[in-house]
Amino acid sequence: MFALQLMKQITMPDFPLWKTLLVLGVTTLFAFLTLPTFLSDKARQNLPESMRDMTINLGLDLRGGSHLLLEVDFDTYFRDQRDILRSEVRSALREIKLGYRDMMVDGQQITFRLPENAESRGGTVEKLRNRLGFDYEVAQQDQQVSVSLTKQAYNAKRQQLIEQSIEIVSRRVNETGTKEPIIQRQGDARIILQVPGLEDPAQLKTILGTTAKMTFHLVNQAVSPEEILAGRAPLGTKLLPSEDASERLPNGLPYRYAVNSKVELSGEMLTGANATFEQGQPVVAFQFNSAGAKKFGEITAANVGKPFAIVLDNKVITAPRINSPILNGSGIITGNFTVESANNLALLLRAGALPAPLKIIEERSVGPSLGLDSIQAGTKASLIGLGGVVTYMILTYGLFGLFATLALVVNIVLLLGALAWFQATLTLPGIAGIVLTFGMAVDANVLIYERIREEARRGRSPVSAVQSGFKAAFGTIFDSNLTTLIAAALLFSFGTGTIKGFAVTLSVGILTSMFSAILVTRMLIAFWIRWAHPRSVPL
Repeated sequence: MFALQLMKQITMPDFPLWKTLLVLGVTTLFAFLTLPTFLSDKARQNLPESMRDMTINLGLDLRGGSHLLLEVDFDTYFRDQRDILRSEVRSALREIKLGYRDMMVDGQQITFRLPENAESRGGTVEKLRNRLGFDYEVAQQDQQVSVSLTKQAYNAKRQQLIEQSIEIVSRRVNETGTKEPIIQRQGDARIILQVPGLEDPAQLKTILGTTAKMTFHLVNQAVSPEEILAGRAPLGTKLLPSEDASERLPNGLPYRYAVNSKVELSGEMLTGANATFEQGQPVVAFQFNSAGAKKFGEITAANVGKPFAIVLDNKVITAPRINSPILNGSGIITGNFTVESANNLALLLRAGALPAPLKIIEERSVGPSLGLDSIQAGTKASLIGLGGVVTYMILTYGLFGLFATLALVVNIVLLLGALAWFQATLTLPGIAGIVLTFGMAVDANVLIYERIREEARRGRSPVSAVQSGFKAAFGTIFDSNLTTLIAAALLFSFGTGTIKGFAVTLSVGILTSMFSAILVTRMLIAFWIRWAHPRSVPL
């Protein structure tokens, strides 16, 4: 019995049972994970619900779709904010009982002059600063006072605007049911949006081209129809066209409303919107959050009997008369809606009001045929690369080259399974990362085999040569793969778009190649030694 155990230890490398079970278990698991990717949509419905979405998604360059480069219009946002700031400054000056004159907008500032005796009221400007808060800078030179956002608050607001815009664009695109959109920041004012497989790019542009910037204004009833017809409006009032194309002025131009420039309430406080019907006509119902509901209630309570304009993208959707205070924070937008237009408006409002308009700077479309050509080219390149690697390994290392080939097949299964698990989006650079992985996967085998060959030439037995070869080559393999993994991590951190895709597939490929080259190859060699009892290493 002792002799039999000793013989097994001598004729078999150090590869315990638990390692064999680990290799077989991991390979089986990842092979199972690759299954949904190669099944049709109908066949995937028979899988467990948790696995139906575990597929490798094709990127824009492979599947076709739309590419948009968007730019956040900061100027429009800060212009509106200056109008709001002017109203707040006036209210604050009234509260602290400080007279003023010649208030105007000067670039990024609100400026006004104090009366001659204002300096004798020490601390009044300090009270204004305290009333507005730390985000605003109040400066005084003689009788001239200027109010503006601090540099820190201005930069923070720009950062917030771009982040909020990215979030809202993502929510809007996902509302359409589109899968795997690529949305990322470019520079300090632009957003890249790529939507693979979108069949109707015009729908995407319509949703994004409409800013859904909803505001509420009181209508200035003092402006006469003659002034509206002549295009004249007093200070603090602006003329906005009606959204309803059937409303016309006597000269045939779209009807215009004279609304106060002051924004009474912003659509950013909306929490929900949905299309519904009222008296058989499509309408859009909306709800405010608690702060918006309170403000909406105060406005409607103070202006009963007055028309209240609901403005969307500088067009008056409707201007209903406030018949009674609305204290529950909800309302209805009526207009010349169709079911489709009501649903689209509700979608935009539900996804969130963009804080600033978005301009489409660049637009590209990739057709499915071009994507198919890319897939065919990438598949061809992968097969050629795989064939070249397999041929070289078998010609150079014979039976051990065949073991490396089998390990490479396992590596491909692990790689595809991992990408499916993460529901990664595969692009052409991603395919390049996979092809590069083929070469790197057998690179470790080359190091191991060359070291085994050296040990065999020194007269070691096959078992001893194999054990020494794997042990000696491990440090070199680990170091080389670690440095490549660090480079891939840097590419992912600082790269954008397709560079990230390349970094992801390369990183996953490095990890799976380590597993296959070290464990899978060693397991196959261990089985061969136990079965064949070789007297020499065939290298």
